[in-house]
Amino acid sequence: MTRKYAFIILLLMITPISHITAQHADRLSNTKAIDIHCHLLPPVYIDELKRHGAEQEDGLPLPEWNAQAHLQFMESAGIETSIISLSSPQPYFDNAEESRRCIRAINETAAELKRKYPDKFKFCAALPLPDVDAAIKEAIYALDTLRADGIKLASNSRGQYLGDAALDTLMAVLNERSAIIMIHPHRPSPQQENVFTAEVTAIYEYPVETTRAVLNMIANSVMTRSPNIKWIVPHTGSFLPVAITRLKSLYPLLLKMEKIQPTDIDANLSNLYYDLAGAPTPEILKMLLTVTSPEHIMYGSDYPFVDSEILVGNLNVLKSYVIADKELAPYAEMFFRTNALNLFNRK
Repeated sequence: MTRKYAFIILLLMITPISHITAQHADRLSNTKAIDIHCHLLPPVYIDELKRHGAEQEDGLPLPEWNAQAHLQFMESAGIETSIISLSSPQPYFDNAEESRRCIRAINETAAELKRKYPDKFKFCAALPLPDVDAAIKEAIYALDTLRADGIKLASNSRGQYLGDAALDTLMAVLNERSAIIMIHPHRPSPQQENVFTAEVTAIYEYPVETTRAVLNMIANSVMTRSPNIKWIVPHTGSFLPVAITRLKSLYPLLLKMEKIQPTDIDANLSNLYYDLAGAPTPEILKMLLTVTSPEHIMYGSDYPFVDSEILVGNLNVLKSYVIADKELAPYAEMFFRTNALNLFNRK
């Protein structure tokens, strides 16, 4: 652990905060976390990106990854189970068959990892979108044959955004299987050139993309039309706590101007879950609770896109924040373990 994070944790430990309870602190210290937002980057994926010069498509180099290093991180962080999924970029470069083969190999790799370490890894399968027919076939194979624990969908797949009517047939298949869908942001399409935050997408475009995709799904009633699907929104809800307030305030005007079809905003929100990747502060966590309930919030590390030592420090600081806050402390075990167990073991 770096000196910076050790100092923060020590400061929290020695500060006299009356509402820290020994019960919450003791429970959390003995709680093994479930990590629902972490990634695999197998060689077949990296090779595909390199063939198309896309390994730095998001503005930063992709990290190295292997299963043993991931297991070592989990051990050092006190993580019992990791639910792995594909990150960005989406491996689709105008060749549907090439993408299909790459995605299948990625999913087979994840399934093998789960078979080899059944108590350590679960996975959300990737799909070869924007080819919807191929995506449906892969979803059925991944869920029914590989026993995937969920599906990962990009906010947009080369310009095809979540909420697009073209995805309705895929949503029907996933709804039949009561799928869990992990959303992950992707670079916007089209992308504004010569803007710093557009070039390094993780800073600003990622939360914008996630928010844009979820708002598009709400506007098209995706969640209420597919009520059996559970959706996981990354990075503490991104900008949704602010965007939902604006959407609700503008909704009557949008209806009057026929800019949106009638939709039940709160009903759409009810099937959304959220991960805590990105080291949120208590203030951000409380903002998230304005659009969801404590039962829908789960820990996520974002390994291996951040150095493992920093992630261990982030997790310890986040735990300290939560148990030191009288509003959040009662939910500590839920955030770091129980909610994820309930969601992924519900079938």
